[in-house]
This record gives sequence, C-alpha cells and structure tokens, in this order.
Amino acid sequence: MPYAPPVARLYDHFIFDLDGTLVDSRVDLAAAVNHVLRAFQLPILPLTTVTGYIGEGARVLVQRSLGPDAQDRLEAGLRIFLEFYGAHLLDHTRAYPGIPDMLDGLRGRGITLSVLTNKPEAMSRAILDGLGLLHYFVAVIGGDTLPTRKPDPLGVSHLCTITNTSTDHVLLVGDSVIDLRTARAAGVAFCGVAWGLGLDGLREAGVEWVVMRPDELVELL
Repeated sequence: MPYAPPVARLYDHFIFDLDGTLVDSRVDLAAAVNHVLRAFQLPILPLTTVTGYIGEGARVLVQRSLGPDAQDRLEAGLRIFLEFYGAHLLDHTRAYPGIPDMLDGLRGRGITLSVLTNKPEAMSRAILDGLGLLHYFVAVIGGDTLPTRKPDPLGVSHLCTITNTSTDHVLLVGDSVIDLRTARAAGVAFCGVAWGLGLDGLREAGVEWVVMRPDELVELL
C-alpha cells in the first residue's frame, strides 16, 4: 500500500471523519452499548467486538450489538443508548495524539476544515467542543443533519456548497470503508489513517493512500 498521494493535487478543503479519525471514542461507545445490554439482561460485549460495529451511526451500532434474537428491542435500546452516551461523551474519549497540532498546521496554511460523521450532530459538536477542537471547523455535519448519511455523498456535496469548494480540491480523511465509499460516491480524493478503527477493511477495499501519522497531512502541503 503506497503512503503518498497517487497524484499531486492542491487541496483547499479537508473533510474529516470523527470517530477513529480525530477522536478515540471506543471506550465510551462500548460502555453505552453494554449499558443497553445490561438493561435487557443480555451478555455484555468486549471492546474489540463493539469496535467492529462502529462507523454507521448509533442505530446500526445498537442493532448489531443486540444481535439477531433481540431486534424487537431496537427502538428501546436506541433510546437507552443515546441517553446514557449523551451523559458520558467525554468520560474516556480523547483526540488522537498529534491531532491538535495537525489541525493547527492545516489551518495555518489556509485550509478549510470540516467534519462529516454518522454520529448525531449535537453529540459530535459536544465532543469537539469538550476537547477544544470545535473552533477549527467551519462546519460539522452529523448523521442526523441531512436526510441521508455516509456513504451517501450528500454530506460532501453540502460541505462543498457552503464552503464554495470544488470537489477537485477536496480531500476526505477517514479510517473506514464507509469513508472511502463516501469519497468515491462524491468524486473526491480520499486518504485513510492508520491509527483508526478500520485499517484492515481499507486495505481489503484497495485504498490507495494511507498516512501513518497526523503530521503527514500537513507535510503533503
């Protein structure tokens, strides 16, 4: 897997995924999932299992965690999850090492920064604000902001519109196949990150470009 951009391009707008890209939220998400399972007297799940379910929003996370025999509890489980998680967003969630310096470096070079995530927008903003990162981004699009969510390209199109950026100059940065599929659907360049949750999936999907450290995103400029 090459670790340099396949084609030299000028990027004016970086769109970042949140979980697994900017922040490590696995422990808090797993705690909320297991709170739901305990409420239903179901076996709790290890962190590695919950990690594999992250990326397509809260409903899918709860659905997968409940398993096929408890899908009748999905709506109630989702309510329990959102209430608990909303109260524990920042118990253990932290920015990955090097993320604040990377964002500083990009903004200092005049790059427009935004976030596109499948996590609800209010929760996403609360996490970014609590970690001192929200001010870097001109927009935050969550899974409930628009009628569709990743991998639908509407989020990218909306961000391009409100920032007046051509798709030719957009780089979507993420850690999962969902992010890669979003970039491909939107017709924008994609860069994977090696520190996130889905590197194996990105490799299997044939991703062309992965960075090992956040500062590599600044160096490419």
